[in-house]
Amino acid sequence: MPSRRGKVNDAYDVAEELGFEKLSEKAIKEYYSHAVLYRHKKTGAEIMSLSNSDENKAFGIVFSTPPRDSSGEPHIFEHSVLCGSRKYPVKEPFVELLKGSFYTYLNAFTCPDRTCYPVASTNVKDFYNLVDVYLDAVFFPKCVEDIQIFQQEGWHYELNDPAEDISIKGVVYSEMKGNYSQPDLLVQYVARKALFPDTIYSLDSGGDPKVIPQLTFEQFKEYHNKYYKPSNAKIWFYGDDDPNERLRILAAYLDQFELDSTETSKVQYQKVFKTPKRITEKYSVGGHGDFAKKYMIYLSWLLSEEMLDVETELKLYVLDHLLLGTPASSLRKILLESGLGDDIIGNGIEDEYPQHIFAVGMKGLSKDDVRKVEELIVKTFKSLAEEGFKLDAVEASMNTIEFSLRENNSGSFPRGLSLMLRSINKWIYGKDPFEPLLYEEPLLNLKSYISREGPKAVFSPLIEKFFLNNSHCVTVEMEPDPDKASRDEADQNELLKKLKASMTEEEVAELARATKELRLKQETPDSPEALRCIPKLSLEDIPKKPIHIPTTIEDVNGVKVLKHNLFTNNIVYLEVVFDMSPLKQELLQLVPLFCQCLLEMGTKDMDFVQLNHLIGRKTGGIDICPFVASKIGKKSDLCSYIIVHGKALSERVEDLFNLINCILQEVEFKEKQRFKQFVAQSRAEMETQIKGSGSSIAATRINAKLNVAGWIDEQISGISYLEFLQNLEKKVDDDWDKISISLEEIRKSLLSRNGCIINMTSDKENLMAATKYLSNFVDSLPTTFAVNTSWESVLSPGNEAIVIPTQVNYVVKAANIYESGYQFHGSVYVISNYVDTTWLWDRLRTSGGAYGGECGLNAHSGVFSYSSYRDPNLLKTLDVYDGTANFLRELELDDDSLTKAIIGAIRDLEGYQLPDAKGYSSLLWYLTGVTEEYREKRHEEVLSTIVKDFKEFADAIEAVKDKWVVVAVASPSDVALANEQRPGFFDVKKIREVS
Repeated sequence: MPSRRGKVNDAYDVAEELGFEKLSEKAIKEYYSHAVLYRHKKTGAEIMSLSNSDENKAFGIVFSTPPRDSSGEPHIFEHSVLCGSRKYPVKEPFVELLKGSFYTYLNAFTCPDRTCYPVASTNVKDFYNLVDVYLDAVFFPKCVEDIQIFQQEGWHYELNDPAEDISIKGVVYSEMKGNYSQPDLLVQYVARKALFPDTIYSLDSGGDPKVIPQLTFEQFKEYHNKYYKPSNAKIWFYGDDDPNERLRILAAYLDQFELDSTETSKVQYQKVFKTPKRITEKYSVGGHGDFAKKYMIYLSWLLSEEMLDVETELKLYVLDHLLLGTPASSLRKILLESGLGDDIIGNGIEDEYPQHIFAVGMKGLSKDDVRKVEELIVKTFKSLAEEGFKLDAVEASMNTIEFSLRENNSGSFPRGLSLMLRSINKWIYGKDPFEPLLYEEPLLNLKSYISREGPKAVFSPLIEKFFLNNSHCVTVEMEPDPDKASRDEADQNELLKKLKASMTEEEVAELARATKELRLKQETPDSPEALRCIPKLSLEDIPKKPIHIPTTIEDVNGVKVLKHNLFTNNIVYLEVVFDMSPLKQELLQLVPLFCQCLLEMGTKDMDFVQLNHLIGRKTGGIDICPFVASKIGKKSDLCSYIIVHGKALSERVEDLFNLINCILQEVEFKEKQRFKQFVAQSRAEMETQIKGSGSSIAATRINAKLNVAGWIDEQISGISYLEFLQNLEKKVDDDWDKISISLEEIRKSLLSRNGCIINMTSDKENLMAATKYLSNFVDSLPTTFAVNTSWESVLSPGNEAIVIPTQVNYVVKAANIYESGYQFHGSVYVISNYVDTTWLWDRLRTSGGAYGGECGLNAHSGVFSYSSYRDPNLLKTLDVYDGTANFLRELELDDDSLTKAIIGAIRDLEGYQLPDAKGYSSLLWYLTGVTEEYREKRHEEVLSTIVKDFKEFADAIEAVKDKWVVVAVASPSDVALANEQRPGFFDVKKIREVS
């Protein structure tokens, strides 16, 4: 990659002039970067500046923010600082950036002991705009002077009418109620509190909903004064922008401060326990049925008295992968094959604390099996310490970790921010920020050590030290309680009733007045004049054409092959696509399990562990999943496929093709017990998803009522699929022969070169070199001529409420606007972007207290939908949705606001992608009928959007006013209240045994 050495050298002189001293510099060859660590002399702020050729520029400022209690102070502050600042005194500069920035990342997040404010953009002007807004926000926020921001983002008592009951609202309050409704997260909170009893890590920096209302505005203000200062900041820059300009921007802010040497925080280490601890807690379950197998167990260990060195850390990461990283990993395999529980819980190694921890457990247990799982975990550690790991397992884990480090594929998350998070794990504690980025030497040393001494000499001592001989262990048992949610709700209602009863009439009236005043402020937009202070792009700054992805289409022995000539750092990305349309409808719901069987069952010559290890040693990974969608603009024209994803270094492409062929054609469906395990595991994952991703579940359900593609998707990933799994689980023993035959029938229906499509992404030389192996692979595929099956099904229409034990709701409403004559126009993306960041943001989040809300059109199917996330409301949210048409009709849109909405729409359509994602996007366009001409026309329509389009779209959604369908994932009490206020509005659906 091109060197930036010249610019870096120039920056040294500029740094001195601007008041920065260079502490150290290094060439980070692992990431083609040159890095310089600076300190601002006047304030003590530290800056890491990485220069390279990555166009996706990244910035982050991180403060050490230890919590004082579990009131969520750091989290509420994270939200609040982005609600206006000295230089940008509008309601929410963050939202203005959401509307019209070309960002590739724009967010903030709270960790146990730090708060991060990261941004990224490929446009340098936009990037510096984002940096400036964020710097002003963290150093000079309005929230320390405005209690209403604290109330909006944190918490407040709400009383709309003196005759009504008091409630508690707030964005963070709703977000954390959602977190505390998820058992898999709740058990982590309980364990961490017990694992770190003497340190800040026993507290919840995100906020416990029961404690959040104890936080006062005075405490909140003090927090900023103490922690949000340059001497407590770590600042990160990354990318191809000018390193001099980075320092100039920082100097303009930092020079306004003096050095504050007051110690804000110091690293807190937990003293090691002399004896293990055991805790039992209850958690909410819902639905109906038998809860006897809803117990959970979670074991966690504190792994050191102080921070680990980089060599030990790497060994632990490899050990973690050997234990839990894949289905063939020793501990994961033994636990799942034990039949004691449904699925694994726990993240293994966790490194966001100064002392690493390791956590593992199981859910879906009977009470009698809780101790058995604990004993099995310890027994497995003893066995592994005595016998060691097999060499091929170690080689597979080492290759997987090395491949991941070298690929540096962070998906849609910017690479520069991924490296920042890795570096900050040491830097925030005063350690070397370069160390986590320099993996070559530690990796080479570990390889040499394993080669010289053998795996047992490396990993057995680690197991003995960190697990078997480690007394600092906490075991948490979670017991299901079907009445807990209703008890907790009743307790809170009683507290709020007592609060109101204790208030005078004047105090009640004042609360109602304050509620009205807050809502008025929340729902009153900033004036166009005020908004002009926000830095912005113009239409001249954004691409006039959609991103072009080089694509050639060839025919190889009767198979269509798409090739994308892109630089991939010597990695070949591969997708093999098989048509799913010949499949019989009665076999459809077995497809996800069929995919899992291919990946996790063995062949005649290899068991699945050997096959898994071979994949780990030879490739960067293989995955298989279904893909279903409507073709563009054609509700009834369906595309349905099974897609095999794989990647490997160019010299291993032959192995990649051979292994994919082996998986597809040689895996045998003979392991009944493993299949039972897959069913139980999939069912447990679906139950977890209902609570954690309720919006996704509701959206999947609603689409199944509106089109065939949605129905298929719901059959294999929604509530219908969960019910199928729950029923199948009881039948596997009796029906195994029939199931095995059905799996084989699926293979015969799908696996054919007829209708097969292959997609490859790499540079030209690698694509050419792979041709021979590609041809051999195609020749190995069977040729069958199947008749396409007609899948003409949808779920019955009607509003539906899926009731679960949750403290927040997920509300989705949708209709097909093509059916009423709407003709697709690219302006719909501009309109949706605007509605999301104004009407829905203000009504659902700002004043409604939901964590999020959005709307959008599926251009393929014609379904226009609204959704809310972690929402304290239900019918009120639907009222907001219903008000959208009126909002659009009455809209007065100035040129600046329209330009922002256009830029935001282009950003969402043409966002930055890594090479593998570009290749895959091009494949999906091909499968769904999205042509280059279509994308260009859409792009032009977005750029030419006018105010008239907004008014006309109001007519389009008004035209389907009698065809809207609602699906909500919600609490029983909220659904009951909704049906009381609007009799018969929801059909109530209870899911059996949801935990």
